[in-house]
Amino acid sequence: MIKSMDINCDMGESFGNWNMGNDYAMMGQITTANVACGFHAGDPLTMLDTIAKAKTDNVLVGSHPGLPDLMGFGRRAMNISAEDAYAYTIYQTGALQAALKVNGMTLHHVKPHGAFYSVLKTDETLAAAVADAISQLSDKPMLYWPAPTDAAMPSAARKKGIRVVGEIYPDLHYAPDGALIIQREKHETDISFATAQVTRYIETGQVQAVDGSLITLDAESLCIHGDGPNAVEVSVAIHKAMKKVGCNASAITH
Repeated sequence: MIKSMDINCDMGESFGNWNMGNDYAMMGQITTANVACGFHAGDPLTMLDTIAKAKTDNVLVGSHPGLPDLMGFGRRAMNISAEDAYAYTIYQTGALQAALKVNGMTLHHVKPHGAFYSVLKTDETLAAAVADAISQLSDKPMLYWPAPTDAAMPSAARKKGIRVVGEIYPDLHYAPDGALIIQREKHETDISFATAQVTRYIETGQVQAVDGSLITLDAESLCIHGDGPNAVEVSVAIHKAMKKVGCNASAITH
């Protein structure tokens, strides 16, 4: 039985007058926020506003770096070098750190976004470069990564002494091999499915795949997507389900 779980959400992904997700309502439901840094989404004002809201709600903040692809929301593959991967991580997270500093906050973690995550899952050279960047950005570096955490990126991170925090996704489905089945169009999450998945994981350390099989995962955090049509309702229900089985929502610290 797991007694405490972090709850995180991707945030700050609005751009100018275009709004993504219900960040203000979701902020009160989470313990950590992964804030976009301007490459795949976000802008300077959105970043500052998101961090100010996180501070008000006692939410810890990590960077959510992506590929430089605003039009494609960072979900289109790019052929990048190790030098690119290192520089992208430093540049984006550095911008976030400046916004955190003026709010009296510090960087909690780094969580790669979209196609950046996808390439880091398998490319050991790029993963090593990003691990170098993360290790140099924080005295207590931490990587958030979808469980299972045996891919190239978390493996490279551990070699650098970076703490790896695995995540489960109660608003997504799992393939029998443990891979996430990514939604290309957002739809309402089945709340009973999401709460059952969370309860199962807290009690057994397993999630259920689409074929009914059970998969053991190494996660300490729940990630709820804030851009889903009923994301707030899902998060409220998950809090109730956690409380029912005696699991607290709490941010991860070293």
